[in-house]
Amino acid sequence: RLVATTVERHGGLHIAFNNAGILEAGPLADMDEANWDRQLAVNLTGVFLSMKHEIAHMRVHGGGVIVNTASNLGAHMRLPFLGAYAASKAAVSALSRAAAKEYIQKGIRINAFSPGPIDTPMSLRPGETEDDRTTRMKDALPIGRVGTLDEAASAVLWLASPEASFAVGHDLVLDGGATA
Repeated sequence: RLVATTVERHGGLHIAFNNAGILEAGPLADMDEANWDRQLAVNLTGVFLSMKHEIAHMRVHGGGVIVNTASNLGAHMRLPFLGAYAASKAAVSALSRAAAKEYIQKGIRINAFSPGPIDTPMSLRPGETEDDRTTRMKDALPIGRVGTLDEAASAVLWLASPEASFAVGHDLVLDGGATA
């Protein structure tokens, strides 16, 4: 997957959204170095490079908001066979929080969003149908379902909004109670 970053102007602020992430499962002992490198390249280096350019743009244009996509897997929860993914997403959370302290005085507010399973192809296991996933999620998450795209978008938009202007370096977990 390619890193998709968009910068939009809302209410006088430049808001950058990026949704980098790959999820590949397997035991660490069986994972080859190229796969580990690829996970880090997309999930962490992609976010770092996006932030580098977003921050440069925002410094010239009077500030803004960055919301990075981490995951509930990583800083908040770990699962077997997802070590590389969890490590890369935990690093996104840490990077976002450190950068938030560095740039808040320059008018750039940075937060992270850590979703659990959301109604996208990434929440489907290989060969799994949406009906299969619905059945699996009834027992897998306390809420009993995957999150909707509207729920995820609303959370991210809140983090980027003026109403969340006191949220700096926050990592908002939206996962139906998986990490509660």
